[in-house]
Amino acid sequence: MNKRAAKPPGDGPRLKITLVKSTIGFNKNQAKVVEGMGLRRIGHTVDLADTPATRGMILKVRHLITVEGN
Repeated sequence: MNKRAAKPPGDGPRLKITLVKSTIGFNKNQAKVVEGMGLRRIGHTVDLADTPATRGMILKVRHLITVEGN
């Protein structure tokens, strides 16, 4: 029996996410999502794997960020 190993989350498509708007004045949960993505300040960019979890985080704060990639 041949079992294939699951791909590590680092492999595959990547997304560049940039914080373009402050979290001040928005829901605190949205600020926690931005922090969870690794974004620290306006203009800061992070490179994250394109996973369903990342897509869900993007959806929550889509008004505060820009996304580049696939």
